[in-house]
Amino acid sequence: MTNTRKRGSVTAEDVAKLAGVSRAAVSRTFSNNGSVARETREKIVKAANELGYQVNFLAQGLNRKRSQLIGVVVARLSDPFRSSLLEGLLSEIQRKGYQALVTEVRDDDELEMTIRRFTQFRVSGVIVTSGQPPANLVKECVQHNIPVVGINRHMDIPDVDFVCSDNQMAAVLVSEQLIRSGCSRVGWLNYENSTWSGINRGDLFRHMMIEEHAFDVSDFLEITAQADGYEGGRKAAHVFCEQGKRVDGIFCANAQLACGFLDGMRENGFDAPNDFHIIGFDNTLQTTQYSYRLTTIHQDVQQTAQRVLTCLEARGQDPHIRQRFEEIPVKLMIRNTSPDVDSINKRMP
Repeated sequence: MTNTRKRGSVTAEDVAKLAGVSRAAVSRTFSNNGSVARETREKIVKAANELGYQVNFLAQGLNRKRSQLIGVVVARLSDPFRSSLLEGLLSEIQRKGYQALVTEVRDDDELEMTIRRFTQFRVSGVIVTSGQPPANLVKECVQHNIPVVGINRHMDIPDVDFVCSDNQMAAVLVSEQLIRSGCSRVGWLNYENSTWSGINRGDLFRHMMIEEHAFDVSDFLEITAQADGYEGGRKAAHVFCEQGKRVDGIFCANAQLACGFLDGMRENGFDAPNDFHIIGFDNTLQTTQYSYRLTTIHQDVQQTAQRVLTCLEARGQDPHIRQRFEEIPVKLMIRNTSPDVDSINKRMP
């Protein structure tokens, strides 16, 4: 007899009856919670396909206090690195058998509303890639046993884990590269109201140059762009040149700022590496293009995503484990804007 039941009203009980198995066997098959014989699983999947059965993960989450959803908070996806990070997170979330609930936020109010909505959906975890989660909402997540992980940020909130690129290693790599290149006057470029990670990178770079390599304070310039992104970097370069300032090495908080600053300097008659060295942070696709060939710090998106899911699952199993602060190693990608000095010397007659 042809099944006339509407697709949306098919239940697990209907699948069990058609397959000739128990309701519990259907539940174990689609929740991956418990073993099911291969023959039984095949009958259940066949029956589900015939009936057009779809697992209601939200209802499943209500029943067992968790859904198969992972909430992801993002912002400014026009930034190439943020987009690549989200892509890496989505891939790892799906590989682990979850589904992502992605929300882009523009301010703290939206962030608060988003995290509260995540708790209502009983998500299995929350990943915050942008903004600082309000402490009271994080506590609300913790009360519901919903683990929270922040990426490239740090807060003093118990029971929240953080995964960050190793900014200390980045500062060491960049400072050593600029010194090898003969730079004696360096600059740090960031933008107003920067992120925690951007500020942290600048602080560590300043420490390396002044405290570890004995640069004079007057030979370390802090340059502040009025805005983030390519145009922010480009305009900062014009202001820099108008003020008559000069550096022979500069480190930038991110790749877009670096590319914009490089083009702005070119518009004023200066180019890298002949007039100065410039190093960015992110290693986005744009930095590899022929017009830039930017020397930059590489962040490992795949490893970051893996560590984030590991933290979520570990805290999901034990909400009271010790707070984790995971640092992901970085690499210096040497290209045209600050080339390998040893290689240049070898090529010279």
